[in-house]
Amino acid sequence: MKKSLCVILCFILCLSLISVNAQSISEEEIDLTELPKVSTAAEGDILELNSKSAVLLEQNSLEPLYEENADERLEPASVTKIMSLLLTIESMEKGMFSEDTVISVSDTVAKMGGSQIWLEPGEQMSVGDLLKAVFVVSANDATVALAEQVSGSEESFVSLMNERAKELNMQNTNFMNSTGLHADNHYTSAKDIGIMASELMKHEVVTKYSTIWTDTLRDGKSELTNTNKLIRFYEGATGLKTGTTEAAGYCLCATATRKGLNLIAVVMGADSSKNRFADAQKLLNYGFANYSIKEIPVELPESISVKGGIKPNALITPLENINMLVKNKDINKIDCSVDLSEELTAPVIKGDVIGKVTVKSGDEVLEEYDITVNEDVDKIGFAGAFVSLLCRLLVP
Repeated sequence: MKKSLCVILCFILCLSLISVNAQSISEEEIDLTELPKVSTAAEGDILELNSKSAVLLEQNSLEPLYEENADERLEPASVTKIMSLLLTIESMEKGMFSEDTVISVSDTVAKMGGSQIWLEPGEQMSVGDLLKAVFVVSANDATVALAEQVSGSEESFVSLMNERAKELNMQNTNFMNSTGLHADNHYTSAKDIGIMASELMKHEVVTKYSTIWTDTLRDGKSELTNTNKLIRFYEGATGLKTGTTEAAGYCLCATATRKGLNLIAVVMGADSSKNRFADAQKLLNYGFANYSIKEIPVELPESISVKGGIKPNALITPLENINMLVKNKDINKIDCSVDLSEELTAPVIKGDVIGKVTVKSGDEVLEEYDITVNEDVDKIGFAGAFVSLLCRLLVP
């Protein structure tokens, strides 16, 4: 009887330890049920959101497709870590360190609170695993470990964060720490979050980590489950970062891609985790239902004739096909025209504008692109003209 009782008590103790460990490495208790079903609104409709502010952006152009209080300064909680991740990955790509670089955990890192993977003083972990911990479970201790690797201390790293925010023209942002833990004067806006998310998503390595649903650390001893449910339940989800504190409420920066259209949805100050994901889903659904990326072919001649030049022709700078964000209702109205000079007169300088490509929707001009010369062509002199004439006379 005593033996059986001991076995039962040990079993209960093990379960409680597993539960404590699972909660310690998560930003919040994770609900693995599917996302709430939400309808799709038509272009121009007002979305019923349960967040203080929100914005939907096209990822590459940062064109706003929908916004509510997008410039309001609010606490971002762990969405702050988008900037921390951006600086870390930029430093890594500059060759300062690699994903395989092993970091020894400092006492400061080991004392971090909130979401964490319980790094111990002196514990060693690779940059790649620390990135995984930040992307997947929003680990504060892993974030500060990376900050120290980049600039020596979190304080100096925060200075870099604010400098980078200014470079990106994030006008409503001020960081006080690298993690998003509550601090006075720590704020950003939905639009500014979209800006730094766009910059982060330019790096190919990001989706290697941001699309992980479940994984492990420490040779399988620590299990990780992504705090962003969109990764598992939303078609085309590519990231990116959740955030939750009592002061900030429930925040989310969600990225997704379908048929070449890359979107960033940001919600701040939602009243519940469920509504955070519902609002982000409403924004993304709105974008994919009403907008597309249309590829517009551009056909230009390879060269243009030059009168009075040492060469009869000059090369034209080729233009790649244009990928343009368009409203689905206007997609069949898009027209592309080429206006190009018939002949140039020497001298011709590389970069000279010789025409335009104009993209219209009906009578509305959407974009114009310059057509330029891709080489210099000097004016022919008297001797050159004589030799050219003589060659033409002698050639049968």
